[in-house]
Amino acid sequence: MLLGLMPLAGCVAVSARLKETTPSDVVRTYAAPNAMYARTLVIPAGYETIRLPGIVPDPVTSAADGRAAVWGDTEQQTASTLQKIRAQLAEVGASEADVVAATVYLVAPTAGGAMDFAGMNRAYVKHFGSDEQPNRPVRSTVQVAGLVAPGVLVEIEVTAARKPR
Repeated sequence: MLLGLMPLAGCVAVSARLKETTPSDVVRTYAAPNAMYARTLVIPAGYETIRLPGIVPDPVTSAADGRAAVWGDTEQQTASTLQKIRAQLAEVGASEADVVAATVYLVAPTAGGAMDFAGMNRAYVKHFGSDEQPNRPVRSTVQVAGLVAPGVLVEIEVTAARKPR
């Protein structure tokens, strides 16, 4: 087979240059201008995906001397969790503006009660849909019976998408 190619050895090779294209922006639509989450989301081909597992808050006080850790209310826990998410995204060169989807798991603060959706939203809107960071991901919020430790009321997992670097 190599002998059959020998006559081509003196030919000039022409290289084709591929046109570099950059993906377009993520397209978000909202049900209303002040909606807390996106109604639809389109991520263009070529974007990198970053997944963070369920993140829980840091305790306000650690368990000590037989006492249980204190975690704070739903709003405090959501704020702590979102701070941790912000830091983890920064570690990989991403930001909250890159978050395209969030799933929020909430436990009712009192047994048999309802989740504190309003408390979660008060902290959430400081990170998504604010003047500094107007992007709002699609979001699902569900009430669960319990999370990783007694007193933990919030767990959030996110997916981010960014243009390749």
